[in-house]
Amino acid sequence: MMRHGEPDLSLVRLPEVTLHVAEAGPKDGPLTILLHGFPEFWFGWRHQIGALSDAGLRVVAPDQRGYNLSGKPRGIAAYRLDRVADDVVALAEHYGAKTFQVVGHDWGGLVGWWLAARSPERVSRLAILNAPHPDVFAAFARRHPGQALRSFYVAAFQIPRLPEAGLRAREFLALRQALRLTSRSGTFGDLELRRYQDAWAQPGTLEGMLNWYRALRFKRTSPSPPIRIPTLIVWGKRDPALSSDLATESLKLCEQGRITWLPEATHWLHHEEPARVNDALAGFLVQDPASVHAAKSGRPTR
Repeated sequence: MMRHGEPDLSLVRLPEVTLHVAEAGPKDGPLTILLHGFPEFWFGWRHQIGALSDAGLRVVAPDQRGYNLSGKPRGIAAYRLDRVADDVVALAEHYGAKTFQVVGHDWGGLVGWWLAARSPERVSRLAILNAPHPDVFAAFARRHPGQALRSFYVAAFQIPRLPEAGLRAREFLALRQALRLTSRSGTFGDLELRRYQDAWAQPGTLEGMLNWYRALRFKRTSPSPPIRIPTLIVWGKRDPALSSDLATESLKLCEQGRITWLPEATHWLHHEEPARVNDALAGFLVQDPASVHAAKSGRPTR
């Protein structure tokens, strides 16, 4: 049983990969899958898991493939968007859900966009936190050199093996500094960073994390269809890596979309302003208005 404020942790064996997952909330609640980005793992949702499960949602937050305690398939092709999206559908089937809701941040948001476009019959609602639609990002960067400069690290990560060595050096100093320097002061404390260091130290994790970027070389031959399901974009406007214009451009691809702006938040909005993020998510994802109030506390999961 889950101790109060803590999720259940388990390994879920799927057809292609085994995922380590954190779950909480009523078994009969709407399945809501939280997808983290780089360089996080399920722990990145610690402020959301308790709040959303208290609001009546069955919350499942996996370590995505390549991360922390989840499986780490070899080869770059294993990290293409269609492959990692298949993991989410398989995870929903494991929990017996024909439809499910997706909340995605960073790379998890790209997976969410991809799922909503490819499998709208499975995804009932989509919430995106600071992640552009995949079809928007490349075109926008070509038109706006400033965005290309902000995303220089994407090209750097394409180099074999050297980025892994650089990220591992001095107890993952580059990753720790990346989190601290791109967030508001005090967002990532020493205790939290130690949890991340333990996750990054898992065998094969750095290669798996970077393979998500390396898989970008596999280009799609046609654009994605419009996003027809209800979609909420929550965007921290002080994101140092992603222009806010990416949010408005992504919204143009949504038939039932809206944006909630957090003017003072950065890329790490769900860490910095958990109460506001939880309020926005619960108001969008929970169909029973009486239960939304429970999601406003921002209570973290230890």
